[in-house]
Amino acid sequence: MSDTMSLAGDFPAQTEDDWRRLVAGVLNKGRPEDKHLSPEEAEAKLRTGIPGGLSIEPLYVRPESPRALGLPGEMPFTRGRALRSPTLPWDVRQLHDDPDTAATRAAIMDDLEHGVTSVWLHVGADGLAVGDVAIALGGVDLAIAPAVVSSWDDQPGAAAALLAVLSEADWAVVQGNLGLDPLGAAARTGEAADLSGLAKGVADVADFPKVRAITVDARPYYDAGADGVDEISYAVATGVAYLRRLESDGVGPEKAFGQIDFRVSATADQFLTIAKLRALRRVWARVGEVVGVPADARGAYTHAVTALRMFTRDDPWTNVLRSTIAAFGASAGGADAITVLPYDTVAGLPERFSRRLARNTQIILADESNVGRVTDPAGGAWYVEDLTDEVAEKAWAAFQEIESAGGMAQALADGVVAQRISDDRDAEAGQLASRRHPITGVSMFPLAAEQPVQRRKRTALATSDKALVPHRDSLVFEALRDRSAAFATATGAAPTVGLAALGTRRDFGARETFVQNLLGVAGIGTVTQEGDDSAAKAAAASPDTVVIACSPKGYGKYAADAVAALRAAGVGQVLVAGRAKELGETTVDGAIYDGMDIVAFLGGLLDRLGAPAEGASR
Repeated sequence: MSDTMSLAGDFPAQTEDDWRRLVAGVLNKGRPEDKHLSPEEAEAKLRTGIPGGLSIEPLYVRPESPRALGLPGEMPFTRGRALRSPTLPWDVRQLHDDPDTAATRAAIMDDLEHGVTSVWLHVGADGLAVGDVAIALGGVDLAIAPAVVSSWDDQPGAAAALLAVLSEADWAVVQGNLGLDPLGAAARTGEAADLSGLAKGVADVADFPKVRAITVDARPYYDAGADGVDEISYAVATGVAYLRRLESDGVGPEKAFGQIDFRVSATADQFLTIAKLRALRRVWARVGEVVGVPADARGAYTHAVTALRMFTRDDPWTNVLRSTIAAFGASAGGADAITVLPYDTVAGLPERFSRRLARNTQIILADESNVGRVTDPAGGAWYVEDLTDEVAEKAWAAFQEIESAGGMAQALADGVVAQRISDDRDAEAGQLASRRHPITGVSMFPLAAEQPVQRRKRTALATSDKALVPHRDSLVFEALRDRSAAFATATGAAPTVGLAALGTRRDFGARETFVQNLLGVAGIGTVTQEGDDSAAKAAAASPDTVVIACSPKGYGKYAADAVAALRAAGVGQVLVAGRAKELGETTVDGAIYDGMDIVAFLGGLLDRLGAPAEGASR
């Protein structure tokens, strides 16, 4: 007798075609017979597109010819650069960019004493001064806690400052990265890239076996609006540009490979974050194979950072949740180092509490959730493997397009990269405006009467008009809130519109809540009038402005009289919550419905209410 129980043994075998027919049967319910979908069309209806030209299938099954998964630490390194340590699954690396040296030094020691394992200093006009690097790192044992630096406007100075500190310690055991990334700096500042210092950086760390010279930082591209696929392609194209330059300066590919780290964004799309990291290692290993790097040296060292682009200024506590998901994705994707930005990063320099939340987010993931105890925990999942393949293939194709444009340096200088990012951002703007890509606490479920978080402001980085400036997804909605805030400052009250609630609360309650939440995105308040005379009362409360009729179940009975009363009272704009066709023969000036472009609608509404064209940032 077999010990295996076959749960499906008494059921007839089913195929994918059988599943498609069942799907079509469900989707065709209620459709006219001449509008019925074929099984293939029904499946297509359930397919979802995501940025980067990627698609999510409605059903994943075992591939007929599955790709060999391989092992962590082996070609093609999809599953990780190496097997994880159960006690230190990844480097818990926190960012320090406070120009106050004493505050930075205290924050570093606080972090290291409470679970952080490495230090990341951002140096330059928007961070710590070059001359303060040694002071900030005073007391840090660099043999135990690696130190890395980054800079947009003074990479040679930042690298020299860190090198001076490293030189005072035991060269054989100190760890770190000098942070040289001239193309990343050029992207962020708009200045011309100078790759001539790469070979010197490699030579400077030649006697430091655990120190690297170069960090390919792809965050400027993602934060400016690039999709996840292009972010990986830009990272690989940048790495190849550095390999070429180093080889021309006498540094061979094998040695150069060992000098390059990659820094990429981790987002609240956990599966895409997992796939990006896995795909980056696979593509970079392929580059290593082509240029003749030994197989065991082709694994990419990856540093994942929770993406600034997904962070919100308003309702910033939701950033804690976004960071938790992003950190989980980075962990499951096999990042070697992870940085969680504090929830108040957008407001300014973080406080001690927010830094504590940030570091504990990934410490809990590592120590309490047990996710860090498994190498490549998502490996073998059909969806993850399929998405990894798709990201890798599309990133390789995009990389080839950059190479055809003359390589990353040329593509950046000629505006090719900027144009691609502009196209990506335009495509995403429509998804954000329609809330198909919602932002909790900002474009969905905004927090009314929120008090802005106040922090010390960072010094702005000087850039040219060619710079790829960070563009957070929530920025367009925050601008609407700022206009309402400016209106309130000027008039003493927030902008409001009237709601004519037709029928009983059971009839209009759902639409009323929908409208209140939608208007709240822009900080616009509502005054609801109920009862049989709700239209007249709304008109009296909102003369010459805007009134919105709410009540899908009451439109047929009340709409014609209500709209007529509003018109007679001189209300300037009459809108309906829902679709205008629900009113039958009655005409209105516009409709408010799910899936509409709320950015354009709310901007126009603020114009009508007399809000300033621009509001001061809160």
